[in-house]
Amino acid sequence: MLTHLNYDYRAVSDNPDERQSVEEAFAQSVLWGFTIAAGKGNRLLVDATKFFLRDAHDVTGRLKQGKQGQYKLDESRSAMYLKRTKNFPKNTEFEATLTFTGNPEGGYIRSVTPSPEAVTVRQHHSFVELPDSDYQPRVFDPRCGYFQISYQDYATPITEPLVKRLITRHRLEKKNPTANMSEPVEPIIYYLDRGAPEPIKSALIEGATWWNQAFEAAGYKNAFQVKELPADADPMDVRFNLIQWVHRSTRGWSYGSSVIDPRTGEIIKGHVSLGSLRVRQDFLIAQGLLPGYTEDGVTPDPQLLEMALARLRQLSAHEVGHTIGLAHNFAASTNDRASVMDYPHPYVTLGEDGKADFSKAYDDKIGAWDKRTVLYGYQNFPKGTNEKEALQTILEENNEMGLQYISDQDARPAGGAHPAAHLWDSGNSPTEELTRMMEVRKKSLQNLSLKSLPEGIPVAHLENILVPIYLSTRYQVEAVAKLIGGVNYEYLVNSKTLKKQQTPLVTPVNGNLQDEALLILLETLKTDYLKIPSSILDIIPPQPIGYSRDRELFKTQTSMVFDPLGAAKISANNTLKFLLNPERLARVIDHYARNKAGFNSLSFMLDEIYNVTLDSYPTEMDVEINRIVQKLIVQHFLQLAALKNGNQQIAAAALGQINKMEKDFKADLSFNEKVEGNIAHLTYLIFQIDQFKKHPEKYEMPKTPEMPAGSPIGCGHFH
Repeated sequence: MLTHLNYDYRAVSDNPDERQSVEEAFAQSVLWGFTIAAGKGNRLLVDATKFFLRDAHDVTGRLKQGKQGQYKLDESRSAMYLKRTKNFPKNTEFEATLTFTGNPEGGYIRSVTPSPEAVTVRQHHSFVELPDSDYQPRVFDPRCGYFQISYQDYATPITEPLVKRLITRHRLEKKNPTANMSEPVEPIIYYLDRGAPEPIKSALIEGATWWNQAFEAAGYKNAFQVKELPADADPMDVRFNLIQWVHRSTRGWSYGSSVIDPRTGEIIKGHVSLGSLRVRQDFLIAQGLLPGYTEDGVTPDPQLLEMALARLRQLSAHEVGHTIGLAHNFAASTNDRASVMDYPHPYVTLGEDGKADFSKAYDDKIGAWDKRTVLYGYQNFPKGTNEKEALQTILEENNEMGLQYISDQDARPAGGAHPAAHLWDSGNSPTEELTRMMEVRKKSLQNLSLKSLPEGIPVAHLENILVPIYLSTRYQVEAVAKLIGGVNYEYLVNSKTLKKQQTPLVTPVNGNLQDEALLILLETLKTDYLKIPSSILDIIPPQPIGYSRDRELFKTQTSMVFDPLGAAKISANNTLKFLLNPERLARVIDHYARNKAGFNSLSFMLDEIYNVTLDSYPTEMDVEINRIVQKLIVQHFLQLAALKNGNQQIAAAALGQINKMEKDFKADLSFNEKVEGNIAHLTYLIFQIDQFKKHPEKYEMPKTPEMPAGSPIGCGHFH
């Protein structure tokens, strides 16, 4: 039997009966049963072919779930892939070629398979020897910045927590633990995929090597090294930590994963996978920020490539950071780039000449938080040191240094409430940074021209360059929206110091900051922001023969022709989606209820959103964009009024605002008898409200085209 042992429940005890009682209390999982063909001593021979020639990754289920078709495994077209079936000193590797046959239904499966009715993939199985028992686990603390493994220890005294948590990290020890600086017993070495081309290879090595700065700060000399994988080495060998350069049909996530001992949290092998198309996305962003081609129309400005390579260095460091145990720190961008474990947006400034400056686009080193985190995980304490107290001292010093740490669950845009933790943002102040980025965006849109394209490229490709520039503030909008209804807090553990603290541990974001956030977000709903310059509209044709619209472009309501009104609608809807998140609005109500003098009510907020559409506009394009925004606002308010779950005061406030707007629309209709567009617009809004009031339970907000593909738009990710 091949059995998956259950390490989630244990008894860490010298008493074998106590250990056995826990083992027998919880289920194990038998993954496969083998027939023994021969045996000698304690060695057995089995035929494992069927075990490997199975759909271990549930490809059929994933294709069905993704609406790509109904498939089944065809055993006659499947076999062991012997080229990647090997044995190494610490691991044995098996790989199988599996073919799935069926009826293709989706575009994704057609785009990557030459004959989509027969999909052939390879699935890999690794058998890795677990390390010896000399490794010393280190305790996890929610403030430490590491991933964790956890288990319930039933040998724990009743007075202590049942769940034990350990950080994940490599084994690293000083040759001389008493020395301030010492070489390691064995260094941590990462090896770069030989298939990565130059100048990418050098950028990846340089970025990964940054981590040695952190290990030096922890008292190690040459403890972290990066080398090219030797020609006679195999990337499957578990003794080699690997940085792999991989190819996909579209830009996708990069990953930093690890093979971890489930008993202790010791990292056996770090494995980084970096998608090759990511560097091209940063190059594309740079094209939109700077007229990037010289007079010959062929030679790109060297700044374009340098920005893309700078991102690769940071990405390499980020993903390697995950493989040495570190989690995301999404508060780092508001703390002077304190960590490479954040998702950085390119920090582009405008020079005195009005041109984009990429010199600070990405950081070029490990941050202060990274050094402190490595200190917590890898500091080698001399004998006699109280490790628990020493680790607590490190964490308390982090707090004194002002190093904030907020990770994934608190930073996600929809439900997240922390004002400092965002994905893809920049700057110490979210509102100030959005204001600054809006100026960069405006200038970049004015500069976008045929000079942004090399000769020989279809002019329609300008739209590919336009999209990330037009939407360049999309993530900063999310960051600013989180100030509204935002809550300040930290990952805290109880302590003597904390008990003496007199100030509240959880506080709403200052009311003035919330007002400031609302005002700047309203600017992104105005026509000056949403309107695309005519200089761009005059030169973007439909995609030519041989090319097609894809997920990177705006979804249009004009067929093949570029749709500037559709782009404005998509952008405005993005702002409203985050601004009017029901959980966020519930916090707005809570803040007002607790401190009426310092915060505005939800009704005031909804009124301000509606008022943004009441300005007069000079051109018909401005007027039409404003109509789009007003329709979206009404539709979002109706959606809130129909809210079935959550705080019902949200629905009440939205309904009150709708009644007010309905009166305004009816009054305006009598003053617009000769303006056909206004008559149609106001009649539509009144009809929508009337239909909602008749059947509120049936209301569904009209679908707005989805935003073009965003994450990862030149940014990194761990999964």
